[in-house]
Amino acid sequence: MRTVLAAVALAFATLLACHKEQEAAPAGKTTIAITADDKGFTPASVDMKQGEPTVLAFTRKSNDTCATKVAFPELNVTKDLPLNTTVYVDVPTDKARTLTFQCGMGMFKGSVVVK
Repeated sequence: MRTVLAAVALAFATLLACHKEQEAAPAGKTTIAITADDKGFTPASVDMKQGEPTVLAFTRKSNDTCATKVAFPELNVTKDLPLNTTVYVDVPTDKARTLTFQCGMGMFKGSVVVK
């Protein structure tokens, strides 16, 4: 009986340790999903409407990638991309412009076009 209880307790502890809090999707904003994997960011280019509150939802799906972070150089924003966890990045849409985003090493790149 002790062995069974110990196994259940260990399984429960492992489950709790592996569970990561998922960020909540921002309410009232358009959300655009972007996947990071061994091929880079998909889609690599997204269009946004000027003045429409928009957030990008990045999810890294592979450990075989250097895209463990996403950086927006023009905005001075860098966020870690934990595996299989959605990370939200608010993008200003106050004026028409093109912003770049990239992995932490700058090997994979993408763009946001605000029109």
